[in-house]
Amino acid sequence: MRLRTLAAVVAILGTVSGAAIVISDVLSKEPVPPELASAGNWMPQRPDAPQNVDIFVTLPVTVWAEDAPNLGPLPLLQVAFADRPVQAIEPPLSTWSRDIAPGETLDFLLSEAGLAAPDRAEVALALGAEYDLRRLRPGHSVTVASTVDGSPRTVSLAVEDGVRIEVVFGEQLSTQVVAPDPEIVTLAGEAVIDSSIFAALDEAGIPARFSVDLAQMLGGTVDFRRELAGGETLRLLWREARVGEDRIGQPELAFAALEIGGSLYEIVWPNDGSGQATIYVDGEVLRVFAQPVEGARLSSVFGRRTHPVFGNVRMHTGVDFAAARGTPVQATAPGRVSFIGWRGGYGRVVEIAHGSDTMTRYAHLSAVPEDLAQGQRVAAGNVIGRVGATGTATGPNLHYEVLVDGRPTDPLADDRLAEAAESEADDTAALSRLAEARALLNENLGSEIAETTTERL
Repeated sequence: MRLRTLAAVVAILGTVSGAAIVISDVLSKEPVPPELASAGNWMPQRPDAPQNVDIFVTLPVTVWAEDAPNLGPLPLLQVAFADRPVQAIEPPLSTWSRDIAPGETLDFLLSEAGLAAPDRAEVALALGAEYDLRRLRPGHSVTVASTVDGSPRTVSLAVEDGVRIEVVFGEQLSTQVVAPDPEIVTLAGEAVIDSSIFAALDEAGIPARFSVDLAQMLGGTVDFRRELAGGETLRLLWREARVGEDRIGQPELAFAALEIGGSLYEIVWPNDGSGQATIYVDGEVLRVFAQPVEGARLSSVFGRRTHPVFGNVRMHTGVDFAAARGTPVQATAPGRVSFIGWRGGYGRVVEIAHGSDTMTRYAHLSAVPEDLAQGQRVAAGNVIGRVGATGTATGPNLHYEVLVDGRPTDPLADDRLAEAAESEADDTAALSRLAEARALLNENLGSEIAETTTERL
């Protein structure tokens, strides 16, 4: 009974709801009454300006509809794009650098820098294409720049004379050689000899290696041990190649003046790279001498000595000049090439005949110029080979001999080569070079450079 009653109520409510929807639909189509329409159009009136108000308060400005300008749609902002591409951000690099120590190889240093074996092999091939890696020696340096993950970017090898060979990693390896453009500076200095020339130069701040050049030039003319009494003044003029404050290569002597026993000995070295020096005594030409290796160290003299390889005492038939492999070797006097080839313990040899009785021998050479031929005429200072260690040698050096009638003589004391060179020398030109060297020495000794340079050397 109750269920029937509930169903009847729901039916009645549904009928009423439907009727309400129909009535609402009919009413929505009837016109809006005027009172309701005027109420919908009402807007607030603009307030009148206040009268006689002494306190001014800044209020936000209200824009009324009738005062608003007829604003159109705002234009869109234009975005300007730069023509240049966005630069890629380079990852940070770490740098590893170290000098080559005695006994070390390039591969050892590259391994220590963290390069893998394939990269080391490629770097060695790239560097070897620009520089003879057999010439590496202590003092050369290797610098490796790598990314954070250890990938190499550049490998740089710094060698002599400020030259740097750089290998750059990319899609393929590229190599470039950077050579500085040095400035040639002329310097001068004085040294007072108390015990030895070497000690005097060292104390004065002048390159002590010049004592070797002086020994070569005057060794056969002056007995330094007996004739030096102490207190003699040595005056020197030399040239240096510099890049900024750094000296490139070894300094080269240009002029030396030394008074011993009442005689003034002067030496002028030319600036033409020939190494052919002229020795003067009291203003007159004494002899002309060409060094076989410029700037080399005299490592062994003529006479009996303990052989460095075999250990027994035997006659050393020449003099040895220690120098880096590949250093140019020059003829010491004009002559004719009589032999090019190999001679047992001498290794690769070039021999030059100077007249009918004198011959010079240059041994342990690593190479000989391709255009040098037997029977060819050469002048003093001409390059006839390169320093090496062929034959029986403990290291790179030049073994230099002078033979007279087939018998070895002391190269530093024999005057026959000087006579051969003097026959081609022009005394007038030689005296002119001496006057120019004296004037240049005096000029530099009185300059500020000469006073301050010796403190930096």
